[in-house]
Amino acid sequence: MANMPVSEMRLPPHLAHLLAARRLDTAKDVLSLPEVELMAILDAGLPTARAAVALVSEAACPPCQTALALLEERVRLGGGGRLATTLCGLDEALGGGIPMGKLTEVVGPSGIGKTQFCLKLALLAALPEYYGGLDGRVVYIDTEFKFSSRRMIEIGQKSFPQIFRQEGLAQKMAGRILVIRPTTLADFTKSLEEMKVTLLQHDVKLLIVDSMAALMSLENEKVTAGFSQHPLRWTLSFLKSIAEFSRIPVVVTNQVRSQSNDDGYHFSFEVDKKDGNKCAEKFDSHLVAALGIQWAHAITVRLVFESHSGHRFIKVAKSPMSPAVAFPFVVESSGITLLSDESIDVTGPEITSIRCQGQNVLSR
Repeated sequence: MANMPVSEMRLPPHLAHLLAARRLDTAKDVLSLPEVELMAILDAGLPTARAAVALVSEAACPPCQTALALLEERVRLGGGGRLATTLCGLDEALGGGIPMGKLTEVVGPSGIGKTQFCLKLALLAALPEYYGGLDGRVVYIDTEFKFSSRRMIEIGQKSFPQIFRQEGLAQKMAGRILVIRPTTLADFTKSLEEMKVTLLQHDVKLLIVDSMAALMSLENEKVTAGFSQHPLRWTLSFLKSIAEFSRIPVVVTNQVRSQSNDDGYHFSFEVDKKDGNKCAEKFDSHLVAALGIQWAHAITVRLVFESHSGHRFIKVAKSPMSPAVAFPFVVESSGITLLSDESIDVTGPEITSIRCQGQNVLSR
């Protein structure tokens, strides 16, 4: 609960105003300071500083829950609170679908199907509950201008023809999806700051950022004016806060970057010296997820979209509900479709690799 905003803690008004005036916006901002430093920042005595620490600690501390209570909540929410992807094998591996209250990353090379996957998720979140949807609104942050309402409607018509034959339903679904297209990180952060009110007041059930890496690359990793830390850290913290306190799925797409052999990253398919250059020619580059280690540790679920041996795969590379497994898929007029609901086990360094070509080591 370190990211819990002070403004949501229902502190005494005088203390809330004092913390806001000193730009102590989250529980972490307050609790990470020594008492002496907090006294100096607040320009107050020791009793006030200790009272602030005690009240913020009490508000931010998560309540204790038993394993039985967690199990009962999972049953009540139907699978622990998840957005089903309608890809049966993938949903089973994820324990029912994309988890609510968590960050889910979709990473892969350009053109592999990440946006197609996000469009289907947006549609599913907007569908009425009696059709398997969440019956809510969707905030879709489109940083690469790839969102296509026409394509989304096509996916709906092909996936749920009995639903979209109803007059006006397609327009109703499209009207539930709010598309935001920030061109700078400053626009993006402003949208996020304003979004919490929108999430609470307009029954938003899904937040998609497509893509985070593209937005960060525009800033060239420069610190934005007004932020005391790297902009990626602030954005990551805020996205986790939105997921946790709004209890909605947050799906973020990520790009890939090349990783040379000199960087010390080795894949299981790398050839032995005795094989010479014959096999090495099969691989032009090694790909890894962009945004770095800090981002990778913060996400709860990582879905890797990769292509090799003439097939595309969705790989569950990170999930508390599943071992690393992969599913072959194709992109059709109805969106992403699995070729098989039977998972393929993924082991060793193959879990973290992202491939675009070469031999099919998943089928070994």
